[in-house]
Amino acid sequence: MSTVSDETRAPAVTGVIGRRRWLFPSALLHEIDPDAGRSGRPRRTARDWIVDLTCFLLAAAIGLAAADTLNNDPHTPHALAVLDQLLGVLACVAVWLRRRWPTGLAIAMIPVGFLSDTAGGAATIALFTLAVHRPFRYVAWIGGVQLALVPLFYLLRPDPDLPYAGIVAFAELLTVTVIGWGMFVRSKRQLMLSLRDRARRAETEARLRAEQAQRLAREAIAREMHDVLAHRLTLLSVHAGALEFRPDAPREEIARAAGVIRESAHEALQDLREIIGVLRAGEPDEAGRPQPTLAALDALVAESREAGMKVTLDSRVTDPAAVPASVGRTAYRIAQEALTNARKHAPGAEVTVTVTGVYGDGLTMTVHNPPPEGEVPSVPGSGQGLIGLTERATLAGGRLTHGAQGDGGFLVRAWLPWG
Repeated sequence: MSTVSDETRAPAVTGVIGRRRWLFPSALLHEIDPDAGRSGRPRRTARDWIVDLTCFLLAAAIGLAAADTLNNDPHTPHALAVLDQLLGVLACVAVWLRRRWPTGLAIAMIPVGFLSDTAGGAATIALFTLAVHRPFRYVAWIGGVQLALVPLFYLLRPDPDLPYAGIVAFAELLTVTVIGWGMFVRSKRQLMLSLRDRARRAETEARLRAEQAQRLAREAIAREMHDVLAHRLTLLSVHAGALEFRPDAPREEIARAAGVIRESAHEALQDLREIIGVLRAGEPDEAGRPQPTLAALDALVAESREAGMKVTLDSRVTDPAAVPASVGRTAYRIAQEALTNARKHAPGAEVTVTVTGVYGDGLTMTVHNPPPEGEVPSVPGSGQGLIGLTERATLAGGRLTHGAQGDGGFLVRAWLPWG
């Protein structure tokens, strides 16, 4: 059975219940409908009243037929016939209690049915109700006792019209048929309940999958926004801070800082425009700027040097052109975020970027910066960048570690699969 059918079955069942509640048994409705389950013991539906009235009339008809046979039997004492019919009337009235106490009624009908011939119809209905509403172990014990008492009953009270073997075989077959019919009805109800449970589980799983997909999409968007914009905005912040604290700087230096600010703002706007375009279109824009790869590390280092950082790049990759684009892009984003963090938290420190890799062994990148010289003003940050880098490396099949070193510096180390 497909997941789609499971997901659409629960609303369909609820709609059918809302329109045709009277068609369902109260016990089944109590299990299927969550609202009905809060009201305690289920109340009879219109279907229940019709079925109960039919069972009562059937038990009464069987009792009347047995009473007529009993009254015409000259071997039965009058007092015994009166007692038999009185028990039969009480048994027929007790049929209305079969839904509330199916087990108790079936047990009570064992001695009543053994003493009263006119209570046979009520005893049969009680056994059928037990098979519908209770597990098989109850039916096996009570039904087994009734089957064992059938030969003894007709031995003590033989039928005047049928031979002993024939009436015993007929009664045994009728009892087994009633038990089988009741178990069949119960199995159909259990099947409907199991389908209901499967539909609810499918709905829950679909909702969890949708929530997980939304969460992963939000994380991917947040990671991309942070990786793309944090570097540009940090450059802009550094140079704007330099202009703020050194208003008497040489004219050439002020012009260079203003140019970097303008270029960084332009690049940040361009990156933001591309991300928004991807979000609106739902797929990457093929006409946009190409994504950075491992070859763009030189340009990233040069850009950081122009911003006043001391950066040393040590690249020892055997064949940089053979590195997959996804692996190279992940390595670029790791270096970009690590340089951004070093610029914010260790200004003036010389940063070393080392990249090594051989096809089959993977690509290893380390970004290390020594402790800053002097006091560094507190820079706001929540650490989301390093969290995003760890997630990005994990999604690429690699791993990333980061932390402070013994000399007070900071090290970011990543390994990415290659080959």
